[in-house]
Amino acid sequence: MARVCEMTGRRTRTGNSVSRRGIAKKKGGIGLRCTGRSLRKFKPNIHTVRILTPWGSLVRMKLSAKAIKTGKITLQHKGRKVTFPMVRALRGTNREFTEAQKQDA
Repeated sequence: MARVCEMTGRRTRTGNSVSRRGIAKKKGGIGLRCTGRSLRKFKPNIHTVRILTPWGSLVRMKLSAKAIKTGKITLQHKGRKVTFPMVRALRGTNREFTEAQKQDA
């Protein structure tokens, strides 16, 4: 399973870890020198979240922390994109909530 956010598309990225030596100029030295670079990974903060949809179904999604903070979910439903507020599902089936949503629709 890939570490990719299903909404924003955030994924693992690569970069460099830079090793330096010396004393900074503002501290009275001759400046920092780069002594080496090694590859590293920047991993997104991905969580598996259970979401209740407006049409009463339960969907499991992998979302980044930034997508969760927005509080809105965008899904494909019957060929079109639907945006709705995020409601996290409780453990097990939350029958009261799904029945209330079906009555509103």
